[in-house]
Amino acid sequence: MLRVLTPTETNELIRRSFSASTSGAEDLPLCDALGRVTAEEIVSDEYVPGFDRSTVDGYALRASDTFGCSDAVPAILRLCGVVKMGEESNIEPGAGECVYVPTGGQLPKGADAIVMIEHSESYGGGEIGILKPIAPGGNVVYKGDDVFPGKTVIEKGRVLRPEDIGALAALGVCTVSVAKRPTVGVLSTGDELVPVNETPGIGQVRDVNSAMLCAEVSAFGGIPRSFGIVKDGYVRLRTAVISALAECDMLLISGGSSVGQMDSTCAVIEELGELLFHGIAIKPGKPTILGRIDGKPVFGLPGHPVAAHFVTELFVRPLMLRMMGCEQKRRGVRAVLTENVSANHGREQLMGAVLTERDGILYAKPVHGKSGLISILSGCDGYFSIPRDREGYAKDTEIEVFI
Repeated sequence: MLRVLTPTETNELIRRSFSASTSGAEDLPLCDALGRVTAEEIVSDEYVPGFDRSTVDGYALRASDTFGCSDAVPAILRLCGVVKMGEESNIEPGAGECVYVPTGGQLPKGADAIVMIEHSESYGGGEIGILKPIAPGGNVVYKGDDVFPGKTVIEKGRVLRPEDIGALAALGVCTVSVAKRPTVGVLSTGDELVPVNETPGIGQVRDVNSAMLCAEVSAFGGIPRSFGIVKDGYVRLRTAVISALAECDMLLISGGSSVGQMDSTCAVIEELGELLFHGIAIKPGKPTILGRIDGKPVFGLPGHPVAAHFVTELFVRPLMLRMMGCEQKRRGVRAVLTENVSANHGREQLMGAVLTERDGILYAKPVHGKSGLISILSGCDGYFSIPRDREGYAKDTEIEVFI
């Protein structure tokens, strides 16, 4: 019998057993930093924007000159100049005067608002009619409104998004210090496995997990290293583990995690390092193993692809992110179940779901299937869980689906 941990206990044990930010740091050009995790906070040493500027095409003026105006009674102002893009303005409108300013142009001295050109009329001879009043500061972005010296623009441990890259470009940041990507070894065990490019015979199956796990490691920000298929046997597995860990920061062993006679993963981990646990109270994924060898995490994942996927998503992913100094943020959406779902009492049950929207309501259709059927994953939009103390959910129950 396996002595299993709850998912919460499992993640707590992982956090206690492996320190965060172990992958080190490297400097990358800004254009290569998308999706990487920042190794330090980035603080501005300048103002953005660096001058007061207009957010619209229109007329810079004194807001007080527009008070009380309307379509029927426009405020008549004299056009006294034009601000050119990319040039500093030396025009200073006085009372009853205005200056044309394009979007992004500098706000002239003496002006405190910009009226959109759509809210004006030209009467010729330099006379401009303002049809709507505007408050001081209207349609103006002031110096430092976005960023100012000393402001933290990007915190440490952030996964950089395109908009983050844009913010850093605005500051003139050319290189970014990011966490190094952990190298994660992947090997599959089992006499029944054949490479993907071979046609399996009776009793054989293609090695699905190596390709899937390597893809997941890449998606989580790591560098995958596939070590292929290791046939059953203690000596073979021990040799493969030693070789893989010499090159990697983490190792994922697919298969060989149950309690059968041919399963050597636990024994190898115990000889070379420390076995942290064997068994998690989830379905699928109960016979999961985690050990530590030379300070490096070694996971024994179920051989069934669906189970291996869920264990990787729930436990491997957050550990990988912590190694890069980043805490995982699972993002869920609320959706209504389209049918009754029963659960296995005593274990948290994980199920894939297909999401559809009708009349503004998001619905989740559970995807039923056994843990060895990989095709059920590829059609899912996300997954949801049923707690171990529930026997299921009724149709029309609102649940959280993780994308």
